[in-house]
Order: sequence, then structure tokens, then C-alpha cells
Amino acid sequence: MSRITFSHPQNQFFSTLSRNVDAYFRENKIKITGNKKLHSKAIFLISLLTVSYVALLTISPGWFSIMICILLGFNFAAIGFNVMHDGAHGSFSNKKWLNELAAYSLNLLGASSFLWKIKHNVVHHSFTNIEDIDDDIDIKPWMRVSKGQPKFWFHKFQHIYWVFLYGITYILWVFYLDFQKYFSRKIAVHEINKISKQEHLIFWASKMFYLVLFVALPISIVGWKFWLLGYLTTGFVTGLTISIVFQLAHVVEEVEFPIPNEANKIQSEWATHQIQTTADFATKNKFVSWYLGGLNFQVVHHLFPRISHIHYPKIQQIVKETCEQFQVPYFEFQTVGGAIKSHVKHLKNLRD
Repeated sequence: MSRITFSHPQNQFFSTLSRNVDAYFRENKIKITGNKKLHSKAIFLISLLTVSYVALLTISPGWFSIMICILLGFNFAAIGFNVMHDGAHGSFSNKKWLNELAAYSLNLLGASSFLWKIKHNVVHHSFTNIEDIDDDIDIKPWMRVSKGQPKFWFHKFQHIYWVFLYGITYILWVFYLDFQKYFSRKIAVHEINKISKQEHLIFWASKMFYLVLFVALPISIVGWKFWLLGYLTTGFVTGLTISIVFQLAHVVEEVEFPIPNEANKIQSEWATHQIQTTADFATKNKFVSWYLGGLNFQVVHHLFPRISHIHYPKIQQIVKETCEQFQVPYFEFQTVGGAIKSHVKHLKNLRD
């Protein structure tokens, strides 16, 4: 993976864009990190999780508890989008310890923030949509999302069964994928050179804590049948929500899946590559933007991952203007439905 390089054309696209973005923050005298608005949202989401969890352990199991499980699934995803994601990128706060705390919210939900940072920050953000390197598009053999991936007979149905497959990804993440990466010391072709004693301890302690909090304790109170129904419901909603949000940004008709040349070089410069492989969606929808933590502004996020999502609407305008100035194509869907439609069509196009 380290041998993959990007071209360095003489145009001034990214340097101009960076100056324009820097000027915005300097002129408005604001920090690039989150503020009280984001921190209040984090407190609300964590409080909602706590209330939902307590309610599920105290009320009689029934249809109302299933509705709470659905809400809890959306809540899990929202914490990942708004709290963990900004924290892992160091943009939740200007205080390092608060960013670390926010990032570790992923461990509360059963996964490893240490492994996710490597998978997402190091691999995905550097080599977006590059086959055999970007682990986010490696769903082989179950799905074929780029022309460079092998084709199997069941892919002719992938535009149908993707809903189920995405729905089980969260549970697979917690109970299988993390352990696969941990023991193999690899994420796609990227080798994990070292895991500190502290991260070893945190990995195992958080997995055990999750098992006690979301498996053992609920089973002891409501019984394993009601727990299993509720857990699968929460897990399915979480997995489907998280998966589809990231797929709408990178696995749609309009984006590219670049192939390195014989010298392992990508023909575009890094910034242009990010725009070519990424799409925005529903950026005018305030609820979608609030709930997704700005992940519908994926182009901005990929260009400036250390800027908090609360600034994305303003930064998007600067990015669009600079892209127009340098004639760099910018992909955006007006609605979530439009992006989903494009994702499904992309899966159909790759089934044959």
C-alpha cells in the first residue's frame, strides 16, 4: 500500500482551496473544531441511549420495547456519526483528551476505535475507492462494488439482498471483523505494526464491558428470547443505517474507482482523487445533516477531515466555488432517495 502514489500536476487547485478555507476561519475568528452546539448534541445522544437502555430493562417486553430497540439502533448510529467520528478525526474539540473520549464512544458500542482509526483515517481517507487497499469497499465475495472485483452468480441479486447484508454488518463488526483485524494485524493489505499494551487492554476490557452491558445483563433480566429479538432489531437498524450512509458517499454511479498504473501511481492528484471518488447528498436537508453529523457532506470531509462537521455547510460553498474555478467535477444528490436510487443502479450495473 505504501507504494501507491498520486500525481502532482502543476495546477494550484488544493493550495488555493486550502487558502480559501483558512481565510474563512481566520476572518470569522472561529476554530475548526466543534463547539457547544456539537457538545450539547453529544450529551443529548448519550443521555437518550441511557434512558432507552434503562427503559428496556424496566418495562415489560412487548411492541413498545421493540420500538425502543429501533430507536436505540438509530441512536447507536447517531453517536457514531456525531461523536465518535469527529473525535477520531480530532475535530470534536480542541482538547486532545476530549477527542479521545469521544472516539472511545465506539468502544462503548462494542467496536474498537483503535482499529477503526487505522481502517478509516489512515487507509480509507488516503486511498479512497482503490481496490485491494480501501477496506471500505472490500465486501468480497458477497458484493461486487467495482469492476475490478471478481464476479459470482449471486451478484445478479445483490441489488436486492444488500439490505440484509448491510443490516448484519454491525453485529459482524463487533463479534468478528474486529477480532479478524486484531489477530491478523492487517486491514486489507495494510499491516498494523504495533499495538500498545494500553490498546490491548482497552480492546479486551471494552469487549467484555459490552458483553456484560448489552448481552449478559439484559438476558438475566428479560430472558434470552426477548433479549435476542431486541438485540437483533437494534443491531440490524444500526448496521443498515451506518452502512448505507457510507455507501451513498462512495458506491454510486457517479463516482470513480481508480486503478493505479504499472508504476502503482494514481493519475490524479490526491485532492482531485478525493472529489472523483466521493459524492454528497441531501446537503440542504437540515435534519439529515444534523442526524448524520455532516456525513452527507462527504466531499468536504474527505478534503478537510480535521474540520468539525458543524462547519461543513459553509465550507461546502467554498469547495464548490473553487471546483468550478478549476473545472473539477463535483458530485451531489439533492435527496437521500436519489442517492439510494443511484447506489442500487450501481449494484445492478455490476451484477453482469
